[in-house]
Amino acid sequence: MSTVTTTPAPGATSAVTRTHVPAPTSALQNSLTMLRRNLRHARRYPAMTISLVSMPIAMLLLFNYVFGGTMSAGMGAEGSGDYIDYLVPGILLMAVGSGVLPTTVGVCTDMTEGIVARFRTMPINGSSILTGRAVGAVIQTMITIVFVTGVALLIGFRSGAEPVEWLAAAALLTLMSTALTWLAVALGQLVKAPEAASSVALPFSFLLPFLSSVFVPLDSMPGWLRHFAEWQPYTAFTETLRGLLTGTEIGKFGPLAVGWGIAIALLGFLWARSLFKRDATR
Repeated sequence: MSTVTTTPAPGATSAVTRTHVPAPTSALQNSLTMLRRNLRHARRYPAMTISLVSMPIAMLLLFNYVFGGTMSAGMGAEGSGDYIDYLVPGILLMAVGSGVLPTTVGVCTDMTEGIVARFRTMPINGSSILTGRAVGAVIQTMITIVFVTGVALLIGFRSGAEPVEWLAAAALLTLMSTALTWLAVALGQLVKAPEAASSVALPFSFLLPFLSSVFVPLDSMPGWLRHFAEWQPYTAFTETLRGLLTGTEIGKFGPLAVGWGIAIALLGFLWARSLFKRDATR
């Protein structure tokens, strides 16, 4: 705020004082500012980004070249084609899940090191701190997916999908990335140390993909595990993405994937907002 005093004109009795109040910035402007901060931070400290890209690529190469022959033989008729065509849609979902870890750790670090407390003293919209972090994480995850897709095409993945199906696949991946990112933002506020944040994120980035149809069909699982795997989010997204890219039947998994995505995104967003407001009142 600044004060401007004007000199009185000849014959006037007093000076006129005008107070200038800076225009408030919008939530969108604040969110874009926080987004730029997070993207610059990722560029200056690339270790986490490299890890984000390298993990799904390593899993792709490992399962294709080391286990691919055995997996194809064990899958019987379903594995008559190249195993990589079955594998890649699931690996793309793992690439989305791998973004949970750096987001959770990053949010926890901001909350515990005091930078968020500093932001609260500034005239900015509080929710923009979370929104900038979430949008930045989604952008990084989608860049990772582009790299993973490129590697998959180089080592033999082939898709007969039409452009519309590729767009639908991209929308599906964006939906899951947004959902898991908001969940990660909430988890990052819930824990009190970055070390604990990595442990909390582990089930979403590593455990759940292995308990789904990412690597093997549901028919190969024991009954109790198959029932769980059939209805969990990773299987729904994987089978829907597999249907879009390789032409397999989608069936019930399409609506299930969209429902899971919307539900997780809404839950994560509301949970993250609630934790952020609760922390501000302490």
